Amino acid sequence: MNFFKYKAGTFNHGIHPPEMKDDTKGLPIRQFPFSPMIVLPLAQHIGAPSEPVVKEGDVVARGQLVAKANGYMSVPLHAPVSGKVKKIDYVPSISGKKNMGIYIESFPSSSQEVIEGHAIDLANASPGEILSGIQQAGIVGLGGAAFPTHVKLSIPEGKTCKYLIINGVECEPYLTTDHRVMLEQHEDIFMGLRYLIKALNPQKVYIGIEDNKRDAFEKLEQYKPLDLAVEMVLLPVKYPQGAEKMLVTAITGLEVPSGKLPIEVGAVVINVATTAEIGRLLPHGRGIQERVITITGPGIAKKGNYLITIGTPLRFILEQVSGENIKEVFMGGPMMGVSVSNLDIPITKGTSGIVAFKPQQSLENQSEYACIRCGACLDACPLSLNPSQLGILAKNEAYDLMASDHHLLDCFECGSCSYVCPSNIPLVQYFRVSKSIVRKRQAKAKS
Repeated sequence: MNFFKYKAGTFNHGIHPPEMKDDTKGLPIRQFPFSPMIVLPLAQHIGAPSEPVVKEGDVVARGQLVAKANGYMSVPLHAPVSGKVKKIDYVPSISGKKNMGIYIESFPSSSQEVIEGHAIDLANASPGEILSGIQQAGIVGLGGAAFPTHVKLSIPEGKTCKYLIINGVECEPYLTTDHRVMLEQHEDIFMGLRYLIKALNPQKVYIGIEDNKRDAFEKLEQYKPLDLAVEMVLLPVKYPQGAEKMLVTAITGLEVPSGKLPIEVGAVVINVATTAEIGRLLPHGRGIQERVITITGPGIAKKGNYLITIGTPLRFILEQVSGENIKEVFMGGPMMGVSVSNLDIPITKGTSGIVAFKPQQSLENQSEYACIRCGACLDACPLSLNPSQLGILAKNEAYDLMASDHHLLDCFECGSCSYVCPSNIPLVQYFRVSKSIVRKRQAKAKS
């Protein structure tokens, strides 16, 4: 394991796990087969679940609105396929909870063309109309957080956007989704950037890319429109540089205060794939029905970067890519992703990768030992927290103390502490549970 100290163009601490990107970084994006059944959860973004506008038995066209936004902190859903609404019922989720969703039986003989909507004219649209168009397209952060993009772009009163940062870092091991998007969808990226610039009117615009994706950096530099004042920034490779607070520091040198968002220092960070979707969808007034996903890992025979319809069941995906002798599957990468317990869960807008491991790579039976106070987790933590102390408090169920005195809620669960721990303590898992308990207590106290 390698540790880093601060230098210009990066951030303090961090780690350098094996990248594991060689198997897919050179593979072009390919269209994935359409599943016979699409399972569309209504809650696949941060905020209120979408509200169905169709009923069982309805025939829907690909791209048609099937669930409307349920308030400001919500986005609509569009039919990923042309087909028939089989039922509206509970669907399995990665968290283990069952949430409401729409089951759509796809028509096998359909051309699956996408219907056109009301285009957002870049030349004449106001910033408010652009944000509304982004919401109506159902766009959320495609880097994994699934935060509604129109909310992120709504600058609070008294704040201004000084820096618009497009995040092309993709530091998560195994994943090459954003890498391929930058190589193959540069026109969509720059069109999306035009919409973002008009909506935010930033003083400076950056595209940040790590040095292990130099071909993507050179491609965007080559095709960057002359009338776009965009600065390309090549960053040293380090994890978790793709986290927005770390990226703000790496590019601007500014530190986002504890408990605050990047806009506190005048920054807005948007994932590069999200930017490409804005540029692809808004000129046609369409809603998002599919996304690029990296499917890889030792348990996958047909590795690649695939364009997959939202709502495709994981089991169907693994069958198509010849997943064999699989012991563990992560939705997302192995650092910040989640190990699934049910292969019937569907991919959602926030799914950036599927990584499958065989029994010999599984950490399931790894023994946990007592903390030896080595300090490795302190050196690794990009936020300079004390994961060792937080882990001890979590074991003693001192959740309120973790939040009040040790900044638990600042943790964004990058997994660096767990990765470097010689005692194999699953620190990030302890923190996820602790944060969930703290937030429930806080919500209960407010009610």
